[in-house]
Amino acid sequence: MPMKSIPTKKTITVAGSILEYVASGTSSPTLVLINGAGGPIEGWNRVFSELEKIGTVFAYNRLNVGCSSKPTEPQTGDLMVQTLRALLLEVGLPPPYVLIGHSLGGLIANLFARCHPSEVLAVVFLDATAPEDFAVFAAHEGRAPKLLRKTLDAIFGNDGFGEIVHVSRTSDLVSLAPSFPDIPVAVVTGGKPAMSWLMPASILSARAEHQRRLASISPRAKQIIAERSGHFPQLSEPTVVVHTIRETLANAYHSRKTNGYPQCSSPSESYSPSSP
Repeated sequence: MPMKSIPTKKTITVAGSILEYVASGTSSPTLVLINGAGGPIEGWNRVFSELEKIGTVFAYNRLNVGCSSKPTEPQTGDLMVQTLRALLLEVGLPPPYVLIGHSLGGLIANLFARCHPSEVLAVVFLDATAPEDFAVFAAHEGRAPKLLRKTLDAIFGNDGFGEIVHVSRTSDLVSLAPSFPDIPVAVVTGGKPAMSWLMPASILSARAEHQRRLASISPRAKQIIAERSGHFPQLSEPTVVVHTIRETLANAYHSRKTNGYPQCSSPSESYSPSSP
C-alpha cells in the first residue's frame, strides 16, 4: 500500500489547551485514530487515505505531541477520554465512533468504550496495551523494562504530568470501569513482539496472554495476528489493518441493522471513571 501524506493539520483550543488534529471526509461513521504514547498524527500515513474511503477519518496529537500544548495536569485515562470527547464535538464530529487505538491508545479506546458505550460502534486494537501489562512489567523490573522507561523519558520527557508517568492509574481506571459493551472488536497483534531479544520470556508470554484476553472482552471480539509486524502493524502491514477495520465495521452495521442502535447518552448518563 503506497504511503501518502496526511491532510493539512489544524489546531483548536479545547478547555484552555491547543490540540492539533486532522479530519477528512463527511460520511458516517467517524473513524477515530488514537496514537500510542508520544505518537504523532503522521504515524497513520500508510492507512489514512484508504480509511477515507470508509468514513470520516479523525486523528489528533495528544498534549505534549506536535503542536499541541504541554499538559498542565496529570494525563490519566479519564482526562484523556474527556479531552478526546470534547475535541470531537468541538470539531463537529458527533457519534457513533469507530475507535482505533494503537499501543497506549488502546487503553484510551478501552476506557472510552466502557464509559460511553452508546457513542461507540466498534473498536479496533492495534498491538494495544492491555490493562494488565504494566503490573507484569513492574513485577519483572529487569533490564528491558528499565531501558524502555528510560528511553521514553528521554524522548517524551518526565514532567510529572505526562501520560507515561500515569499509565498505571489509567490501567486501573480501565479495570474499575463498567464492563466492555457488546460491540464488535478486533485485536490486531504483531506476530514479532518488539524488543523480544531484550524481554524475559515471562513478559512475552504474559503479554501474549493479555492480547488473547483483549480478544474476549466482547462476545463479538476476534484476534488477528499480523505475522510480519512488530509493534506498528499500521505501518508494516497497512493492508491487514484496513481490511480488519472494514470487516469490523461491516459486523457493526450488521448488528445495528439486526438489533437496533441505542441513542447516544447525555452527559448525565455517562459513567465517570473518577467516580467512586
